[in-house]
Amino acid sequence: MTQHPTQAVILAGGQGSRLRPYTDDRPKPMVEIPGTGVPIIGHQLAWLAAEGVTDAVVSCGHLAEVLEEWLAKAELPCRVTTVIEREPLGRGGGLKFAARSLPRPEEPWYATNGDIWTRFSLREMAAFHTERDATATLALARPRIPWGAVETDQFGHVLDFIEAPPSPYLINAGVYVFSPRFTALLPERGDHERTTFPRLARERALAGFPLPQGSYWRAIDTAKDLREAAKELADGTPN
Repeated sequence: MTQHPTQAVILAGGQGSRLRPYTDDRPKPMVEIPGTGVPIIGHQLAWLAAEGVTDAVVSCGHLAEVLEEWLAKAELPCRVTTVIEREPLGRGGGLKFAARSLPRPEEPWYATNGDIWTRFSLREMAAFHTERDATATLALARPRIPWGAVETDQFGHVLDFIEAPPSPYLINAGVYVFSPRFTALLPERGDHERTTFPRLARERALAGFPLPQGSYWRAIDTAKDLREAAKELADGTPN
């Protein structure tokens, strides 16, 4: 039987240097999606709660007080606990640090990077994770290449121009399902994508869940991403 996680970690401690000046006075997850009046983390918490999450641990770092102040005043859809990294632990260390505050360590959990704005069924991802008896499952997205592509024939003749085509490669979408045993495998400091994930891949204990057709996904890394997210919102893309 699939056990859908009811707890999650949000990694919200990054400095977001590529999003300046928006991040001069706030951490990246506190940047508002234009046209919504709600910061990225507000959208994330609403999505997690809609998918059955009752408890979220937010790992803070850069300008943590701004995030904590917003959380204290906001009407939140689930219980939220904050932990603060007093020194950078890396993504893997940050996950392990935050996971220690999960209310049910014996149960599976979700995790997401604090700059991801997405909508898809986490319950389907949890079922996929369970069916494969995975220790960890990562969501996989196929982003659009930010440049126009040129199609040629074997003789070098240009046949067509394709504006922002989908990438031929799947990428880590920054959303995860983890089994309880995963926490102990994380480094105290460092990047789990360079240590824990390669180990699990060799053991065939790491699964990849391609986002379903039509799912909305965007990483908010730059001011251009914010503008495009606002345009997509105006067009009714996220739901």
